[in-house]
Amino acid sequence: MAEMVMSDSAARRAIAEELSKFNCRVAQPDDPPVFTATPSSSMQVCHWRAQDLDHLFKLIGAHLKLEAGGQRRTVRLTNPGLPFGTTPTFWASLQVILPGEVATAHRHSPTAFRFIMKGHGADTVVDGERYELTEGDLVLTPGNTWHDHEHKGREPMVWLDVLDISLVRSLHAMFFEPSDVPRRVVNESSDRSRREFGNGLLKRRGSTHAGISSPLLVYERAVAERAVEDAACIAPDPFDDVLMEYRNPVTADHALPTLGTALHRLRPGFRGVFHRRTGSSVRYVIRGHGRVLAGDREVDFAPGDFLALPPWCRHAWSNPSTDAPVLMFLVNDWPTLEKLGLFREEAA
Repeated sequence: MAEMVMSDSAARRAIAEELSKFNCRVAQPDDPPVFTATPSSSMQVCHWRAQDLDHLFKLIGAHLKLEAGGQRRTVRLTNPGLPFGTTPTFWASLQVILPGEVATAHRHSPTAFRFIMKGHGADTVVDGERYELTEGDLVLTPGNTWHDHEHKGREPMVWLDVLDISLVRSLHAMFFEPSDVPRRVVNESSDRSRREFGNGLLKRRGSTHAGISSPLLVYERAVAERAVEDAACIAPDPFDDVLMEYRNPVTADHALPTLGTALHRLRPGFRGVFHRRTGSSVRYVIRGHGRVLAGDREVDFAPGDFLALPPWCRHAWSNPSTDAPVLMFLVNDWPTLEKLGLFREEAA
């Protein structure tokens, strides 16, 4: 990087050592710019292929233990442009749990969720509510809630774990606490949030919720995918075609305060307009084959693949199929940027 033009460059260099004695400094000619005309991120476009991930699932399933105290059996999706995490604000991991295993209870300050990818037979307890884990379900674990999992089925299960751990680490606000019992006690009403707030469309009259996360802990696949299919009957958005977000049934805000979650559908023959947004995102391809032009890369993706897009990355989606739609699960950090007044999007 070329040095910044400063008329007093020599003077700035001369006093740098004296300033450092007092833990102070002034801008130097060779400093990287603090202000840039547009966002600049070291995060890279990444593509993880299903066949490679399947190999890694078998590898960690055969060699790694699921141990008490909070250590899970996960494959972390790392970004080569970042020192930590999948994006600047969150970490996406793929957790493998084997029949008969218990992922023991703990809680932590990072907000988290699970999107169930493969298998059935496991359940989760979140702050005393117990739910079966079904493929395609979104299961929330708001910050500081106790949670554990037990697999009672016959085949390995895999799900996507996402935590806003990079954001929490950058704010130096990390807390973690293991439970004194492997599984927490289940409440008398074991699925109260589902009974009280329904499927996110209806809720019991008089029900209130003071938390910043959605009171509905499980968003079921059937309800979510039906909403997406209904929306696909109207004119497409020029950028994303159909993008349906999981929402808090009480406030209509995002389901989680820092992590956006959505289903993203591309109808057959869709060719999107180039655009960009502040904030980062990761997509899991549920079904269909498509293409994204992102930055200087052209990526063809298939079911089971993962894609990560950096902040302010110019990109366009397309579905070359003539008869099969693409459906992806999307996680992003747009809620964080919206709350800070930093979210921006535009055609590119």
